[in-house]
Amino acid sequence: MSKMNNREKVKKILLTGGAAGVIAGVIVTLIISTTVLSGKERKLSSQNTKLKAQVEKLQSQLDEKQSQETALADPAELLKGDTDQWSLALVNEKHPLDTSYEPAELTTVDSDKQVDSRIAESLNKMLEDGKKAGLSMYVTSAYRSYDRQCEVFNATMQDWISQGYTPLSAYDETKKSVAVPGTSEHATGLAVDIISTEYSELDDQQGDTEEQKWLMEHCYEYGFILRFPKDKSDVTGIVYEPWHYRYVGTDAAKAIQEKGITLEEYVGATE
Repeated sequence: MSKMNNREKVKKILLTGGAAGVIAGVIVTLIISTTVLSGKERKLSSQNTKLKAQVEKLQSQLDEKQSQETALADPAELLKGDTDQWSLALVNEKHPLDTSYEPAELTTVDSDKQVDSRIAESLNKMLEDGKKAGLSMYVTSAYRSYDRQCEVFNATMQDWISQGYTPLSAYDETKKSVAVPGTSEHATGLAVDIISTEYSELDDQQGDTEEQKWLMEHCYEYGFILRFPKDKSDVTGIVYEPWHYRYVGTDAAKAIQEKGITLEEYVGATE
């Protein structure tokens, strides 16, 4: 009887041990399967993340290309349009603005200057923040009608003639610093000349003032760019003007600032 009991105990132990072994095997198999599956999921997730990044990059490139193509359209039509590309309208000697163009609505800023109403809030915020930073600056020129641009151009040209230049030479010298009527950004209402209260001369030294240093560093945050930077006159057609700022929108301004390029280069109009 004792031997039978012992046999039963051994049998139970063996059966229990076998069952435990089976269970352990199942658990190990599940762990391995889960680990493999988890690894595949991580790999798939990583691939999806990379694919998403590639799609977003491609979309960004397509959007930028579309913006570039749009910016090269007729500037007057673009400025009057209801798309969000109006701020990228390119106006220069190769892309003149219809002489009859006038902004739909103008807003007075900095006491007596006017700009396209769509940029007034951003401009005022930039000027206010500059003041908070302890700087003193003001807008010396903003929107100019075609007739006003003619007056400015002709007066500058007359100064060169009075210095002994021929009319043709005077014209060539004038257009280096003053846009030919019909090609001036001031007529869009999107451009402003901002100068330091401490130094009011429109020359290269204006760029050395604390006001201009601050503007050049921060203007993109408000959607503006320094329109005619150093060493870019071969691209813009205008000499360095450390006082001339142009509104292009925050996205474009940031890209232009980071890449150190001009509006012409941004929209692909460098030929």
